[in-house]
Amino acid sequence: MEYSLAIDETPATVSGGTGVLLLHPSTGETDRIDTDFLKTDTDYFLVISTRTTAREVKQKLEYYDVDEDCAEILDTLSIERGYSRRSADTVHYVAAPDDVDGIVEHIDGFLEAHDGKLRLSFDSITELAYYAGDEEALETAERIVELLEKHDAIGLFHVSEDPHDEALVAQFRDVFDGTIDLDEDGHIDTDFD
Repeated sequence: MEYSLAIDETPATVSGGTGVLLLHPSTGETDRIDTDFLKTDTDYFLVISTRTTAREVKQKLEYYDVDEDCAEILDTLSIERGYSRRSADTVHYVAAPDDVDGIVEHIDGFLEAHDGKLRLSFDSITELAYYAGDEEALETAERIVELLEKHDAIGLFHVSEDPHDEALVAQFRDVFDGTIDLDEDGHIDTDFD
């Protein structure tokens, strides 16, 4: 299955199973890229949020006019921050921000339960590394990319360059099929296999 990307400087389409790394210095410009990714050529999508709460994700989707009827959100933060959790059909939670098995199982369940063109956005792998450690975050990214391949879905994975050393960033690059490199001024460089 082919998916349109509709992000500047990227290929017009990518095949199912593609994982894309969004490498960025700060989070300022990432929302625009993330929401463009989610609202194009999609039947259903899942946002895995390790950086913001489900409420904040919903606000972002609404602000950027993304169809929330297609959306599910996996909130890993609300428990850590002590916020009340209001489960709904489209909002889910894991036991803790470092519950990588719970995260991967939920992604697998989402992909199993839906047909059509499926996307996921993981915002962010950097935050997962903060809670679970670098090696666990890297391994989790690899596990999720395998699920994308299995289910013919695609995903966008946020990594902030600043907290990681160059060797780890290089390892993250190796996990994914393409990289969108966003600089401080909002300019994009891309590298796709």
